Amino acid sequence: MQTPPPLPTSRPPDWWGRNWAWFLPAVLLLGALVIGGFAALIFGAMKSSVAYSGALERARAAPAVIDALGTPIEDRFYLTGNINVSGPSGKAELEIPVHGPKGDASIYVLATKTLGEWHFEHLIVEIGKTGRRIDLSEKTNTPSHSPDRVPATVVPAAGPPREP
Repeated sequence: MQTPPPLPTSRPPDWWGRNWAWFLPAVLLLGALVIGGFAALIFGAMKSSVAYSGALERARAAPAVIDALGTPIEDRFYLTGNINVSGPSGKAELEIPVHGPKGDASIYVLATKTLGEWHFEHLIVEIGKTGRRIDLSEKTNTPSHSPDRVPATVVPAAGPPREP
């Protein structure tokens, strides 16, 4: 009589055992794409804001910044900070890294949006090599009686005039 063949000692591999070699890299690649897409979406939204583009335009137009960095002045892919907008009001706090042929710099922005218009309370360009800070804030560049800004009309309070 013949002996029956021996029973298999190991079970056939399950799904994970058969597919881990392609499944694990696919999951890791998909995770990296999702994270990268999310970062690109966030950076894209921040870069499309008026606070970002206005700060970059001011820096590119400032003679002191052009002298320190050269032209063209380009922004980097990444930036840090936050922008919070709710209808006609908002606030932006940003650090925008830029570079030119002569070196690198960071633009620090503190801007507020009031009645639908952005105002740059603080706009500082810090040159990387020297640490020199160039102030491009509105308060340093806008005369108090500029022709495009009409001063508010003062209406006297009702009642008899007061003596000082």
